[in-house]
Amino acid sequence: MFSSLMSRLPGLRAFIEKLEKHGELKRVRTPVSPILEIAEITDRIVKAEGPALLFEETGTSFPVLMNAYGSERRMALALGIEVDSAEPDPLDTISFRMQALFGKLLSPKASLLEKLQMLPTLAQVAGFLPRRHRGKAPCQEVVLSGEAVNLFHLPILQCWPADGGRYITLPVVHTYHPHTRQRNVGMYRVQVLNEKTTAIHWQLHKVSRRHYDAWKETGQKMPVAIVLGGDPVYTYAATAPLPEGVDEYILAGFLRGRPVPLVSCVTQPIEVPADADIVIEGYVDPQEPLVLEGPFGDHTGYYSLPDYYPAFHVTAITYRKDAIYPATIVGIPPQEDAWIGKATERIFLTPIRLTMMPEIHDMDLPVHGVFHNMAIVSIEKSYPGQGLKVAHALWGAGQLMLTKIVVVVDKSVSVHDYWAVARAACEQADLRTDIVFSQGPLDVLDHACSQMAFGGKLAIDATPKGPEERLFPPLVYPTPDPSRLSAEALRPDFTEILETNLRLIEKGIPIWVGSFRKSQKYHGRRLGEKLAQHPAFRGIKVILLLDGDMPIDDLGDVFWRFTNNVDMRRDTRVVEDEAGLPHLIIDASVKSLALDDFQRPWPNVTVMDEVTIQKVDEKWELYGLGPFLSSPSRKYSLLVQGEGAVA
Repeated sequence: MFSSLMSRLPGLRAFIEKLEKHGELKRVRTPVSPILEIAEITDRIVKAEGPALLFEETGTSFPVLMNAYGSERRMALALGIEVDSAEPDPLDTISFRMQALFGKLLSPKASLLEKLQMLPTLAQVAGFLPRRHRGKAPCQEVVLSGEAVNLFHLPILQCWPADGGRYITLPVVHTYHPHTRQRNVGMYRVQVLNEKTTAIHWQLHKVSRRHYDAWKETGQKMPVAIVLGGDPVYTYAATAPLPEGVDEYILAGFLRGRPVPLVSCVTQPIEVPADADIVIEGYVDPQEPLVLEGPFGDHTGYYSLPDYYPAFHVTAITYRKDAIYPATIVGIPPQEDAWIGKATERIFLTPIRLTMMPEIHDMDLPVHGVFHNMAIVSIEKSYPGQGLKVAHALWGAGQLMLTKIVVVVDKSVSVHDYWAVARAACEQADLRTDIVFSQGPLDVLDHACSQMAFGGKLAIDATPKGPEERLFPPLVYPTPDPSRLSAEALRPDFTEILETNLRLIEKGIPIWVGSFRKSQKYHGRRLGEKLAQHPAFRGIKVILLLDGDMPIDDLGDVFWRFTNNVDMRRDTRVVEDEAGLPHLIIDASVKSLALDDFQRPWPNVTVMDEVTIQKVDEKWELYGLGPFLSSPSRKYSLLVQGEGAVA
């Protein structure tokens, strides 16, 4: 019976049919290259909030699916939520389901009858557990092993010009612990080194890295399987921030409402979903030397630079006869991964409330903050210091430990309204008492911290304060005059200022944003200190400085550059002016050894090369994708310093 259910499971082709039915997919029948061209086309479509793309002629036997999760609606469809385009927040549906289930499981049961009434719920939970598939699995209709293995038969992408090679960008990587046999299903980029070997980017804080370390102690080879395609819920589950030891396929079963069918691999002792499109089987030998991986144009919008990671040796490639190769690109936000992250933000709000912080009302991880750079939370406050308590608790909560900036507001403030959040931060946070600098683990991809994966953090308590929290009389800042804060008005005194963005100030939010030409030692810090003492800045609470020639009119771009380019302890300081008013100065300029004593290489931003841009320009009408879209890379090329991945 379970085997017969297999034919009805919503695999990747069924998802594509659903996207087409809802007008969410375009087919590209013009031949395209997986080397840069697909990525450049997709970057234009993603930035224009366009549809999913199915490239049918890729120079291989496999079509390539891109941008499949690139909107809230498509993300909801991927998770089985049938939505009307006008329905608000469809992803909250899953959070409500989870809350109802957790509520039943966690509520106290006083009587035998109440306990017996739990049996259907327990049976429902048991129905989420993965099960063995019987019979021939669709993912093994074609089996290539031995000399027949060649990764270059797959349309594996190179996304950005300075990438170290071609990357599998949407891999669902399967490992298990050698002693506990606990499975981990994660998404870790995979660089192809040759026909039968890749490098796997198992970062310091990831579960598969711990599995690797455990296998190393055994002296045995570590079985690994990389799954591509199948039910789109597998891709989402691989990205979900589950606690270690919780099987991702239980979450997938919950989201889909039925168990995930698993089958043993052909050449490795490890299980994979039977309805996958493509499976790459192999092993990692922990006794081997690590191999150089990277550079890679990453989701931060910057290249992550080369480092050493384990080599993966392919022993077989299996696939469906009608297999589709799914892929994605990451780079300067927004990209497709924004919507995968937003699904996590909505779905995991309930577990955070129920298991850690019941006072949390809502949460937002800004897309332009590339998720781990900022978290905004609203709380139902009931005692003094609760805002900072929540900030510290988030820094201890799973992958949220990597968050660089935490802003806590009252539940009356919408965390998704960034204007309202900025206004609350300026009105409610006293710079003398309501901000806390800390330090701790940061994402391995954070290029601004002085030590890899370790650096400064900032918490801002922007909740209303009771009398117990007011340690000093309140400060009164005068209303700033925008005409005195423009680049033209300031340039006679500060010749290095290039441009200003006064949109926040014009909305009554005293945050000044400016760019400058950097030429001196610690220039950003010193300029900020001088600006804080200038009479025009008396009413300004935050001074944010960026360098470079790129325009700063787009606040989304400003936010992206700011959150990526600062170590919050090193690059941020509070300075009092002559009237005793404190100002928060943030130096978000590019750091270097010569001007900042910065000891690490600074990466370049991810932009496409001019040859590929012109190629796509010339072919645009052939793709059948509607009116011409210019390359987003042209906007950001002003940030590139030199050539290659290192600025």
